[in-house]
Amino acid sequence: MIVNAQPAGSVTPRCIRNFVSKDSLVVVNVKTNGKKGDGQVLNMAIMDSVGNEYGRPKDVVGESRTAFTAHANAAFDVCFENIQQNSHSYGLNREVDLDIDIGADARDWNAVGQTEKLKPMELELRRIEESVDEIVTQMDYLRQREQRLRDTNESTNARVKFFAIGTLFSLLGLGLWQVAYLRQYFRSKHLI
Repeated sequence: MIVNAQPAGSVTPRCIRNFVSKDSLVVVNVKTNGKKGDGQVLNMAIMDSVGNEYGRPKDVVGESRTAFTAHANAAFDVCFENIQQNSHSYGLNREVDLDIDIGADARDWNAVGQTEKLKPMELELRRIEESVDEIVTQMDYLRQREQRLRDTNESTNARVKFFAIGTLFSLLGLGLWQVAYLRQYFRSKHLI
């Protein structure tokens, strides 16, 4: 992704959004070109849609790695702002290579294998087990979400049904009253 440099007063961030479940490990790896003092400053911000902020590295150059554990089931944004240092240089940009790993993909399995002295097969089984646990957790979350949405749908359906029945009886009552009133009116005028 290419992030163009903009003057300091009118910087529009360029964001990438991804969803993460609660208590999941997230590792954001960023690789950029350029160097410090080249007339532009690339700032990065990582925040979720709930309002939690996970990092705000300034003047990112070269490789940068940020790891965090999500506090909620929410979408998180990785935003980049490229600020132009002086007003005389135009057309500056930085190329950003962004890699986001979530959950089991974010763990350093080589370090886990060395720490726990696991054989390659045991390490692979451990990685698969953690991936399966993530899938089960995600399925539980989706089941709860589907149940909540179904309950909302059913309550809305019941409200609409009662509103329609109430409207029908109101219109029927109004129609009967109108017929009775007009009948009484025409009788008083001796037209009927």
